[in-house]
Amino acid sequence: MKRSLSGKVIVITGASSGIGAATAIACARKGMHLVLGGRRADRLEEIAERARSHGAKVELLVGDVCDHANAETLLDLADERLGGADVVFSNAGYSFERPFTSTSDAELRRMFEVNFFASIELGRLAAARWIASKRGGHLILCSSCVSKFPLPYQGIYAATKAAQAMVARSMRHELAPLEIEVSTVHPITTRTEFFDTAAAHSGFEASQAGKDGVPDHAPRFFVQTPERVADAILRAIQSPRSEIWTSWIVRFSAALFTLFPGLQDRVMSRQAASARPRHPIEPPTG
Repeated sequence: MKRSLSGKVIVITGASSGIGAATAIACARKGMHLVLGGRRADRLEEIAERARSHGAKVELLVGDVCDHANAETLLDLADERLGGADVVFSNAGYSFERPFTSTSDAELRRMFEVNFFASIELGRLAAARWIASKRGGHLILCSSCVSKFPLPYQGIYAATKAAQAMVARSMRHELAPLEIEVSTVHPITTRTEFFDTAAAHSGFEASQAGKDGVPDHAPRFFVQTPERVADAILRAIQSPRSEIWTSWIVRFSAALFTLFPGLQDRVMSRQAASARPRHPIEPPTG
């Protein structure tokens, strides 16, 4: 039986664009109220106004997810203004495309801070409040299809998402007796600002990575909209599951790669060859 979402409260990080923004609007249309976090005040306010037009109550927090006060403040807003969070969607994250040998220690640690530590901290704090209140809840972490198989020059990003997914899977079974659900989302290539931002972090123009904000390693029939991911998340909130996928072909491919690592190596070799011209192997600069 599907759960009713009307009047429920969701906290979303990385809500100013992409999957986070699409999920916020989709939740508002279903009658949910929102606490939205992000770094860009103007974009957050724009999403908030769209959500309010559907009748949602919306609270905003502008800040960096790596600020340790950020997670507590998001949850405080939910508790004090909206009656407490029912769902927490830890969505904020970023990537870059670069050889591992050209990546500085600071860059490596920053990506783990954003993609892994900040998301896990928010989940831990949310779970602690749900346990104390005995109200239950649903934690959703935005992982990636590459948590199951890496891509050349994106090994660090894949590692952050794999670590996140492994912790989430363990948490799901630890917290199940307390009526706390834990899910991970595994999007395939999604048409958002994500890849333009990744190109900027990588040190080359977005046009060098592909066309229309989509990387050149992604066949166009494997490209999806953020709204498709948001719809899948909504279905999972109503009928919880451990993993949320939007492409059965990619999910099946991940299983094949696990069974036949040589096949994965052949695919990665072709991808590495196509990306290699824009990736000189050189020492990190910082």
